[in-house]
Amino acid sequence: MTDDGPGGADDTPLLVAAFRGWNDAADSASDAVSHLVEAWDAEVVAEIDPEPYYDFQVNRPEAVVNEDGSRGLEWPGTRVLRARVHGRSVLLVDGTEPSTRWRAFCAELLDVARAHHVGRLFTLAALLTDVPHTRPIPVSATVQDPARAEAWGLDLSTYEGPTGIVGVLQHEASASGLLGVSLWAAVPHYVAQPPNPKSTLALLGRLEDLTGLSSPVAELREEAEAWQRGVDDLAQEDEEIAEYVAQLEQARDTAELPEASGEAIAREFERYLRRRDR
Repeated sequence: MTDDGPGGADDTPLLVAAFRGWNDAADSASDAVSHLVEAWDAEVVAEIDPEPYYDFQVNRPEAVVNEDGSRGLEWPGTRVLRARVHGRSVLLVDGTEPSTRWRAFCAELLDVARAHHVGRLFTLAALLTDVPHTRPIPVSATVQDPARAEAWGLDLSTYEGPTGIVGVLQHEASASGLLGVSLWAAVPHYVAQPPNPKSTLALLGRLEDLTGLSSPVAELREEAEAWQRGVDDLAQEDEEIAEYVAQLEQARDTAELPEASGEAIAREFERYLRRRDR
């Protein structure tokens, strides 16, 4: 396959994955995939049997009442859904980080990807860090191949330390020849409770920048603005938190280069033009 950039050619099938758990601060990444599933009217094409991969004392099944009044169980697991977006095939992986046998789990997912001729893998994740909620949520985009990092203008992954299922999936995909991009949103650690629509929106925006695939986000944008107002109110009620936020703002603004701000404005304008044309 030719190297057509991080999103591939216009007809390159994509896979976008997120997992609840360790890689999913404030449910930011899993909420992003859930948003795409609904916005793109995706349909289930595969389900990973949870029995070999999950410790049900850690991720317990939930008792539910069905629409017809009957009772049932919802088991933790992973679904693969398919959507057609602007004429392009996109697989969406909606799942929970497994408890065991990660390599076998990733092999199953990659088998599904190959069956649908996927040419690019995007994993979405989020971590808690010391960023202010009042500024744009930073989203890093990394690849594991040095040549493609330079060609695509993305960062080369240099992280060393414990990793989660998204790290293992990226590694296994790369080993099998599937090109992958890892997106990580930085979530303010002092508002760690889910949901965080602002970080979810940031992940969706960066994914759109790299793939050109958009989804309706007007409602999510309103939720993000309401979320920020709510956190503003909480910070104003606590002098220590307000002072801490001010310190984070100063550190962020000092580190933010004018060129970076210009690039962010340019990306937002390009996003607007794509939506207008469609």
